[in-house]
Amino acid sequence: MKHKYRYLIHIQYLGYRFHGWAKQPDIKTVHHMIDRTFRFVFGHHNFKTVGSSRTDAMVSANHSAFQLFMDEPFDKEDLLSRFNQNLPSDIKGVSIEEVSDDFNIINSARIKEYVYLFAHGEKFNPLAASLVTLIPDKLDVDLMKQGAAIFEGEHNFKKYCTKPTAGKKFVRDLLVSKIEENTLLKANFFPEISFAYHIHSKGFMRNQVRLIMGQLIKLGKGELTLEDLKASLNPKDDSPLDWIAPASGLLLNKIHFIDK
Repeated sequence: MKHKYRYLIHIQYLGYRFHGWAKQPDIKTVHHMIDRTFRFVFGHHNFKTVGSSRTDAMVSANHSAFQLFMDEPFDKEDLLSRFNQNLPSDIKGVSIEEVSDDFNIINSARIKEYVYLFAHGEKFNPLAASLVTLIPDKLDVDLMKQGAAIFEGEHNFKKYCTKPTAGKKFVRDLLVSKIEENTLLKANFFPEISFAYHIHSKGFMRNQVRLIMGQLIKLGKGELTLEDLKASLNPKDDSPLDWIAPASGLLLNKIHFIDK
């Protein structure tokens, strides 16, 4: 049955205790928790939710969104209040807006901004571990900045996708790929100096960001060269990458919907 009313709901969540966004049997996920909350708030199951991005286990979101389909309209402010009252503290509804009938959150033109937060050297306060990845080795961050620039633009990222489906298209255009000192998130328990890898694109493949970050970390440790990174973008190179960066440093920072 086609639902008559459609809404776009913007959310934030700390992913550290969730097994990603997508529903899985007998596993706590963000989507499962959202649907369970709506069932309690509405008192029925006659609704449908569709997410905009399938984040991995332990990955957080400063901004994500999902589409809600309903048969009856509702007061958006009242629903947002009741939604937040019944969600766990590590998920927050930010805003609700009504969207047109032809808006489709899966096919909608959009740009996704991811950020990977990391620090290196001395161990920092464990309270920051859910958002910042610690690399115990000393990293050459300036060299990593040069490496990040190599990935910017249109390339074949065949090596940067885990378990690709048949017929997968590996060419992706990275609109931004850069490393800067972290100014996005700050707390008194964060390391004194941390860094942020910013990566923006219209679409990412499974584990693409963490595989790229893994190569940049290996570059910073002196295990790879800039030429190695360039060679990894050669579609004829089928050798697998041997390390993926931890999930806890990855943050979905913003989704831009272009055709609402």
